[in-house]
Amino acid sequence: MMNIAFMTASLPIDEETFQEIKSLSGFGMEIDHLDYSYALNLSVLNKPFSKGFCILAYDEVTNHLVGVITAVDKIGLDTYEWSMLVDPMYRKTGIEDALLSLLSKAFKDRQAVGELVALNEKDLYARKIIENYGYTYSFSEATFEAAAEETEMNHSIHIRPYNESTDLEPLIEIFRETFGDLRDETVELIEMNTSVPGRVIWVAELDGEVVGTLTTAKDVISQWITSLAVHPLHQRKGVATALLGWAKDFAYQSGEQQVLLEVEMENEEALSVYLKAGFQKRLQIDFYAYG
Repeated sequence: MMNIAFMTASLPIDEETFQEIKSLSGFGMEIDHLDYSYALNLSVLNKPFSKGFCILAYDEVTNHLVGVITAVDKIGLDTYEWSMLVDPMYRKTGIEDALLSLLSKAFKDRQAVGELVALNEKDLYARKIIENYGYTYSFSEATFEAAAEETEMNHSIHIRPYNESTDLEPLIEIFRETFGDLRDETVELIEMNTSVPGRVIWVAELDGEVVGTLTTAKDVISQWITSLAVHPLHQRKGVATALLGWAKDFAYQSGEQQVLLEVEMENEEALSVYLKAGFQKRLQIDFYAYG
C-alpha cells in the first residue's frame, strides 16, 4: 500500500476536516455520478449534537484525504450507522481493508451494541467489499422531498408545539401503539428532540385529543421530518396529511426551500401517504447488517 496515514476523530469534527470529507464526497460524485453525502451523513458530522467518529486516510505525500469512514450514533444508544468512501484514484490499494480493520477496533473500544452499513443503492463497488466481509442486505430507506410552500390547514385538526406536562403520556401511547416502542425508548427520543437546537416536536389534536406527532429538524435550506406517527385508532382521518402540510408551511414561513423525510421502501402504506402529500423520491440508501 502507498504511504497512507490513518487517524480517528470523534464527532463533531472540526471545520477543516469537514471540508476535506465534503471535498472527497464531491470528487466521488463527479467520478462515479453517485451522491455519497447522504450515506456518509455529511450534514451532521460537524454539528455540536452529533455523536460518533470518523476514520480518515491521508496520502502522506500530498497530505490529501483519500479515504474515510463515518460512523454516526444517531439515537445515542451506541448503535452506529456507517459508510465508507475511498478516492476513486486510490481504490484497490488496500485502503479499504485498513479502514475496515480500524473500524472494527473502534467499535470494540466504544463497546458498540449495533451497526448498520449505509450505501447508495447504485454503489456497486462498496457493496461488493462489504458483502465479502460478511454483511448482508437488511432494508432500504429512501429520501423523499417536497417544496416548502404555504399550505391550507385542515381546521378540524389542530397542530401545535409539544408540551411536556400534557403531551408526554399521549406520545408514549402513540409510539407504543404505532411502532411497539417501549416507554424508555420514547422518552429518550423526546429528550433528544427537545434538546437539539433547530428541532421542534409538533402534536396534532383531533376533538381535543392528541392523536399524532412529528418532529421538524432544521438543516440549512431544508426542514427534515422525523418521528411521524399517528395513533392507529385515528389513522385514515387525514392526520398524517395535515402534519405533512404543516411541516411544508412551517418550512416556508421559516425561509427554507424544501422539506425532506426518510421512509423504508417496504412501508407501502407510508409511501402512499407521502406521495399523496406531494413528496417525490430523491435517492435510496440500502442498509446492510453484519451476518
